[in-house]
Amino acid sequence: MFKEISKMEQRYDAVLMVIRDGFRISEVALKFKVSRQTLYKWMADYEAEGLEGLRDRSHRPRHVPHQLDGEREAAIIRLRLAHPYWGPVTIAHQMTREGLSPPSLMTIHRVLARKGLIVASAQRKKLPTYKRWERSRPMELWQMDVVGGVLTEAGVEAKILTGIDDHSRFIVCSGVMARATLRPVCAHLLSALERHGVPDEILTDNGKVFTNRFGKTDSETMFDRICRENGITHRLTAPRSPTTTGKIERFHRTLRQEFLTGRVFKSLAVAQRDLDDFVATYNAQRPHQALGMSTPASRFYQRDQTVTAPALVVPDVRSSRGGDEWVARTVNVNGVVTVSGQAFSVGKNRSGRVVDIKVSDRTLEVWDESELVKAVKRLTSGEVRKKKAESREGR
Repeated sequence: MFKEISKMEQRYDAVLMVIRDGFRISEVALKFKVSRQTLYKWMADYEAEGLEGLRDRSHRPRHVPHQLDGEREAAIIRLRLAHPYWGPVTIAHQMTREGLSPPSLMTIHRVLARKGLIVASAQRKKLPTYKRWERSRPMELWQMDVVGGVLTEAGVEAKILTGIDDHSRFIVCSGVMARATLRPVCAHLLSALERHGVPDEILTDNGKVFTNRFGKTDSETMFDRICRENGITHRLTAPRSPTTTGKIERFHRTLRQEFLTGRVFKSLAVAQRDLDDFVATYNAQRPHQALGMSTPASRFYQRDQTVTAPALVVPDVRSSRGGDEWVARTVNVNGVVTVSGQAFSVGKNRSGRVVDIKVSDRTLEVWDESELVKAVKRLTSGEVRKKKAESREGR
């Protein structure tokens, strides 16, 4: 029966055969089936450290030049925790801004995966027919839309009118409103025009707050009128074509992920204040991959500041409603108005308000300032009296 000996004992026997018994190096190397260089190393280790020098040692290198140091790994983790939706590209860019030399994007990805900071999700597929487009300068085109999801403690889901400059991705409008009706939408539009100037064009979908071009009547909405009187071309997307306004839709995704999800605001005023802070950071501090990691503000303010912007035209709502086809009525306590013997409801919430009614042979359109409230079929053909209407609000 053979006794099994350890590797250290075998190495010790080989060394003794050379230094004590006088065997040649080549003979001992052949007997133990190792190279002469290995045997010389064993002898050197034995001479330097004794038996301890013949133990198995770790094969791990003492120094790895390309290994990520602790400072940069900590920076990657810190940036990801502070900004959960930042990917390797944005993290690398921010590290450069902080004076750190970023590792490769794959190294950043491995750090995030190793620390459990990447959640597997379905990849968004890019349609082969999708084509990117961008206007050549700021203020050439704004994309505008309405997005919901602003929850308040009062149980109200408010809306936001958003607007983005097509060239720079600069957010030009972000107004919170309880309901997406013409009056607050137009108020936010005018505020954006006063703050940033008048663009050449505005692109929206076909929502009723933006246009009535495809409605049953040929009336002009206040949004369309503001555009027309300020020389803005109001362009509309084709039906069921959300990618036409892809930049504002992409901002909505960021808005939901990083601002709206999981939040309930104390009031609309608080929501507007917090949204203003978010948009300020988005415009001035957040780098965008589509802009070569520049910020929207750096692109938006590249426009020629020496060109004097045209004066903003704020339409007078009632100035164009003095023709024979327009009449004014005061809404009674039940929310009803009467025109030529035809009574119909416009809502109790408008009780006491003066509304304008456009009378045609076929329809009666009810307007509350800039908002088209209702359109009903005209059932009578008698004379329409123009009586003086007076608001009872606040009485």
